[in-house]
Amino acid sequence: MEYIIILASAIIIDMALGDPPNAFHPVAWLGKVISYLVRGGTGLPPVAQFIYGIVLVLITLVLFVVPVYFVLVYLQSISFLAYVMVGGLLFKLTFSVTGLRRAALKIRTPLQEQRLAEARLELRALVSRDTTNFSEGQVVSATVESLAENNCDSFVAPLFYFLLFGIPGAMAYRVINTFDAMIGYHGRWEFLGKFAARADDVVNYIPARISALMIVMAAGISNNSMSVAWRIMVRDHNKTPSPNAGWTISAVAGALGVRLEKRGCYELGDNHFPLSLDTIDASCRIVITAVVVWGLVAIITEVIRFVAS
Repeated sequence: MEYIIILASAIIIDMALGDPPNAFHPVAWLGKVISYLVRGGTGLPPVAQFIYGIVLVLITLVLFVVPVYFVLVYLQSISFLAYVMVGGLLFKLTFSVTGLRRAALKIRTPLQEQRLAEARLELRALVSRDTTNFSEGQVVSATVESLAENNCDSFVAPLFYFLLFGIPGAMAYRVINTFDAMIGYHGRWEFLGKFAARADDVVNYIPARISALMIVMAAGISNNSMSVAWRIMVRDHNKTPSPNAGWTISAVAGALGVRLEKRGCYELGDNHFPLSLDTIDASCRIVITAVVVWGLVAIITEVIRFVAS
């Protein structure tokens, strides 16, 4: 029963309050810890950087997951109320739907007011690519791609690991995903972040495919084409360098009837409709609908588990 209460309360907190300021957000603290620790590996040879990256991820997992586990065990032993209240708050800190939607709206508003330079700047909060010379269509495409991909990172995956391993599992996922977001890409972090990037690919393998299925279902609920979303997802999911990102992005592209493109990297979907502000609005509706569907699936799963126990 406590897992049902924790899950429901965490979702309610996110929808009602969103994220706390960074000064009080453990994930922001995690980012600062990672930024500090990676400095020790930047001057090492490639092999040493790779090993250092492995040790770094493992140490950070211990620092952030083990205390959560023991705090929850202690609270559970002294007070059911304290356990579910703290548990709900800690679990909420591993995901953020409201923050993702707000980030997309921060891009939509300047686009609507024809302030393209500001929209490009805001887009940097969602993507790692250089947005300096993006056209309006490229800004829209990157925004929609980010919404689709982060549907997995920001909601589906944390709930998936909560269902499997409880709050420590969701926290462990958040640590790995944050490492990947910060150093899991080519260039400066090629070797130091390689383990984090591969670990993120592994932990997102199943959640990414669940996310894509939720988007396909949400397309039908949102009066978009579920069949086209499915067809484009099956056709285009393997066109991205990531083994996971293509599933959700291609599903959204198919649902909206648009082509989503990362210049020189991939093109997903068919160009039936132009990219516009309406594309961002429609993608937000689909992603939020997918979130609601997955949230209900998670709650029902916990109810069934409680009844069967």
